[in-house]
Amino acid sequence: MDVRQLKFFLGVAACESFTKAAEQLHIAQPALSIAIKKLEEELDVLLFNRRDRKISLTAEGEALLLHAQGILQGVSNAKQEIADLRGLLKGEVRVGLTPMLSSFFFPKIISSFKSSHPGLKISISGDSAWSIQRKIESGELDIGVIAGEVPDGLDSHHLLREEIVACVYAGHPFAGRKKVALRELLGEPLIHYKEGYHLRELIDELCAREEITPAVVAESNLYSLIRSLVKEKLGLAFFLKMVVARDAEVAAISCDPPLFMDLYIAWKKNSYLSRANRAFVDFLIQELDEYYLLAQAARTFPLP
Repeated sequence: MDVRQLKFFLGVAACESFTKAAEQLHIAQPALSIAIKKLEEELDVLLFNRRDRKISLTAEGEALLLHAQGILQGVSNAKQEIADLRGLLKGEVRVGLTPMLSSFFFPKIISSFKSSHPGLKISISGDSAWSIQRKIESGELDIGVIAGEVPDGLDSHHLLREEIVACVYAGHPFAGRKKVALRELLGEPLIHYKEGYHLRELIDELCAREEITPAVVAESNLYSLIRSLVKEKLGLAFFLKMVVARDAEVAAISCDPPLFMDLYIAWKKNSYLSRANRAFVDFLIQELDEYYLLAQAARTFPLP
């Protein structure tokens, strides 16, 4: 049984005539009769009563009619959905973002992307960079932002390199300094990230290298809470510079030597990246290019 046979069957049922159906279907009547005969033989039933040149559905024909209508509608819907996806009128972007970036950097990008592609649905998963990487590898996520080195199983595009700064409350002795030796910073009471977060791993590696046991006073995966605890003078915390650059209630201090984090948009290697996801990746890259051009222009030609 194929779609063409079902289309012929529905044509005969609607016209109650092989002759009229053949005319509407633009097919020779003998060919139509043969197609219906083959369908009946395949199903081993009679689909039409043929008496005195009158055509009517048998009970089996009535049963097939309901299914045939649903099947052809489903085929039509599938074709339309594929056409919509081809034209980016429909589809879903499933992206993983780290909490720090999702709260600070991405809302404007997502809003702009949605304005450009109103038919696309955006599903956002907030998690650590390590968890996002694992979910991409398992197929749970299509694309996501990861940090550090990109594993062999993923393809990626470098998004940005951002400085990692130490943050203290405004009246802290370090607050008036532009940079502080890393060893001094690591000796302060530390508000730390949960295990599995790239910043946590990075700071732990630095502490091990300097042979320092950090004095961890609190742990959280909520960057907004960590920032609030810094303001409450509980301890020092590390952030991406872009996140705290305009926060007057905390002092952002460069590490000496400076620390940086590389961020990538990544997807599974050798797997199909849908047009919707590809559109989001391309849009994200373009927006970040513009962001850095503006940032560079602001440094070159500062406002008075």
